[in-house]
Amino acid sequence: MRERPSICYAAPGHSLLSTSGTTRNILSVAEALSRWADVTVAFRSVREPIQSEKFKVDVIEPQLQTGSEIRDDVAARGLNIFAHIGYLSKLVSFAKHSARSYDLVFEKGWRLSGFLSLAFGRYGVPGVVVENDVRYWNEPLESVRAVARYGAHGIAQSLAGFCSRHAPLIIAETEELKSMLVATRAIAPRAIEVVRLGVNHEIFRPLNQVQCRNMFGIEPTAFVLLYVGGMDIYHDLDPVLAALAKVTVPSLELHLVGDGADRNRYQEFADRAQIPVRFHGKVPNRRVPEYIAAADLGLAPYRVTAFPNNSVSFSTLKIPEYMACGRPIVSVPSGHIKNIIQHQVSGFLFANDMASWVSFLKALPSREKLKQMGAAAARAVESVTWEKTAAQYLEVSQKRTALELLTTKARLDLQSACRIHTRAPRKSL
Repeated sequence: MRERPSICYAAPGHSLLSTSGTTRNILSVAEALSRWADVTVAFRSVREPIQSEKFKVDVIEPQLQTGSEIRDDVAARGLNIFAHIGYLSKLVSFAKHSARSYDLVFEKGWRLSGFLSLAFGRYGVPGVVVENDVRYWNEPLESVRAVARYGAHGIAQSLAGFCSRHAPLIIAETEELKSMLVATRAIAPRAIEVVRLGVNHEIFRPLNQVQCRNMFGIEPTAFVLLYVGGMDIYHDLDPVLAALAKVTVPSLELHLVGDGADRNRYQEFADRAQIPVRFHGKVPNRRVPEYIAAADLGLAPYRVTAFPNNSVSFSTLKIPEYMACGRPIVSVPSGHIKNIIQHQVSGFLFANDMASWVSFLKALPSREKLKQMGAAAARAVESVTWEKTAAQYLEVSQKRTALELLTTKARLDLQSACRIHTRAPRKSL
């Protein structure tokens, strides 16, 4: 038995990119896991080298060259069937050559979830799949190419289901996702454990609003709505933009942080309609709390039709991060979001359509009321930490794989970290 267990957290379908939610998720768990184990994170490629004293970084396909213009962190997206076959052989080789280095492997969910875990299993290393999506098909079949992609999607889902069913454990981020995995991949419910994602409270914390507004040239009296995240099929800013084109609210500004396929379309509409919108583009993760602090209200406008059964099933990082910064949120009453946001207490839940947004904008709560709701939001996520997430990953993995990874002292420490605990309220800087 090693003095400390050696764990690999692999993301075969993703590139290491600091602005990506998946990267932040993986690195946050890896850092927390380092309390009990020696940890290596392995991405398909690394676009931004990162140094850490708490974990190592490995690359599955070192020769892969990723262009700076690629915006999507899903590194396997767009690969044709032959490229996928070639990449799978590289994953088998990666497992073969590194199996002796690890006691346990976590595989971040991707298009072919479970394949790498299955490969490591052949060399005696248990692999746990950490699933965050069910990859629901949400595109119209209006061309031969679309039909071909749909066929490839079906094959990929069948393979992911086969591989996942052979994993000793699947960790799902939400109960809704667990139900989807049971329904779409025929995974036995008993093989799935639900572990909630965490929040980095050292980064996402309340900051002084006046100081942060001065950084970005925002007037002290402005009423600021903020969206942070991808501008893609899962998030829909069209309704709020359309509502702002119809309703004039004095001193209201909409600020958008992030990028994606829909950004240009949003910007063109805002310019034509002369809506008070500022696009900030991608910003380093550590600066995101400054933008949140400058705002009065955070937005998480999901497009529910992009999810199976119109239910948001994956865990949303942005919502608890807004809340940890002391800001209430507007989102949709769908899936697990209803368990995070308490309507009219820590945020607002209503359908993401133009009519609902028009009604909301016509009766905006005061900034003082939003400040009170932000304090309630921060209290609601005080006990949500990456340390607890990592501890639960290890706890359920040990039970399902029958591994004796930790010493008695470390097991007691792990059990303590798994318990719910609260933090003292933080003061604004």
